[in-house]
Amino acid sequence: MQTNEDKVALVSGANTGVGFQIAKALADDGYTVYAGSRDLQKGQAAIGQIGGKAKAVQLDITDHISVRAVVELIESEFGYLTLLVNNAAISHAGRSGRTMEEVLGSQRASIVPIDDLKAVWETNVFATLSITQAFLPLLHKASAARIVTVSSALGSLTINANPENPYRSAFDAAYGASKTALNGIFLSLAIDQENTNVKVHLVSPGFTSTALNNFQGTETVEEGSKEPIRVALAEDLPNGSFTGPANFSGIDNILPW
Repeated sequence: MQTNEDKVALVSGANTGVGFQIAKALADDGYTVYAGSRDLQKGQAAIGQIGGKAKAVQLDITDHISVRAVVELIESEFGYLTLLVNNAAISHAGRSGRTMEEVLGSQRASIVPIDDLKAVWETNVFATLSITQAFLPLLHKASAARIVTVSSALGSLTINANPENPYRSAFDAAYGASKTALNGIFLSLAIDQENTNVKVHLVSPGFTSTALNNFQGTETVEEGSKEPIRVALAEDLPNGSFTGPANFSGIDNILPW
């Protein structure tokens, strides 16, 4: 492994919420952290609080030109990437300012506009895989590397198939099912990479109060970031892990698919 001084991470959506907390924890641990933000000014403001060796980069994961520019920057400055944290996501594509209940109600499978569903999946599924593919060559150049993708227990088919799950009604076709698809694709990636130097992990922050749910979550962003931070810092987790908060997932933080 590289020493702490040599560890290099990229965190998407790092200017706020869980992404910000992960980026700060990595910077505190000695990583050089590229903090990705769609709005560069917001990213620059964030790194003032993140501290350490954090660098703000303009990053829109749905924009291939934006992604390519960050790949080339990290390649020129380090030549490898130790850790990719896929955090950027959206919860809906419709009118802003709605409550979480209004958004979920509009995204039921029977009525969700297909264009809205495609827009959410474009960011949460396709763009997340696309940026991962773009950075895989740099990850392969590290002596040991990891991909940590922020998912959700809401994407668990096993949990949602249980009628006793109190959050079952929140399993919508746009956001919730996008996390199911994300889980499947990144489990496929873990299998694909199992004989390489790259480990792949999925992690749920739990029902955290962030912009994704109109700040209506039951846990603070600090509480919800604990498990993603643990996974981002851990170097000995098994490839293909899917974990969440201990108070939600039970034994050893392991979540069912």
